[in-house]
Amino acid sequence: MDWVKFYDFKHSIIYVNARHRDVHYRTIAQDIRRYVPSPAARVLDYGCGEATSADIVADAAGALTLAEAAPNVRAALMQCYAGNAKISVVTPEQTAALPAASFDLIVMHSVAQYLTSAELDRLLGIFHRLLKPDGTLIVGDIVPPRLSAPAAAIALLRFGARNGFFWAAFFGLIRIVFSDYLKLRRATGLSHYDEASMLARLEVAGFSATRAPRNIGHNQRRMTFLARPSQA
Repeated sequence: MDWVKFYDFKHSIIYVNARHRDVHYRTIAQDIRRYVPSPAARVLDYGCGEATSADIVADAAGALTLAEAAPNVRAALMQCYAGNAKISVVTPEQTAALPAASFDLIVMHSVAQYLTSAELDRLLGIFHRLLKPDGTLIVGDIVPPRLSAPAAAIALLRFGARNGFFWAAFFGLIRIVFSDYLKLRRATGLSHYDEASMLARLEVAGFSATRAPRNIGHNQRRMTFLARPSQA
């Protein structure tokens, strides 16, 4: 809940400027779109954040459900996509109450690091129930144990250089040193998983999984996993 409260308010720490935020979400949406299996597919983006480019995913699917815990972010999503009949916005509790086999594709990107192992296992169980037997679960942006802060900073600077916000990213990294984000991260920590442990966790949850060739988003030192319900 500490992380939910943190992300429920706009910070110059999370996104160094509006361009960073928009390119960040557009990159993620374009990556997710490639996994949408058909124009009729029902897609769940769990822990979607501001999702400013969710329409990119919705355009390729039959329906897109955005699940977000932070109430202010969720309200902004509802307002942003009120005119898009393909997009619905729900709470995590509403998501858990949906019927079994509701989705062809479920995406949880850049969320697992903020969950305890028990919380992640509980969510994987929910996703297994919500996913169709031939559906796909994508768990993205998994942080490996040995990923250093300097490596993450370099990835952001390179992303900024490619997309026109290098200096904003540079000064944003300096602000992080004195930010509430760093204090919260030190207090609560982040969850890290290596490839073998994440594959094993997905297997225990009833999935057959592989690591994707590339991570969703800009940081290729992190990992994305593709999982399908195991066949009995």
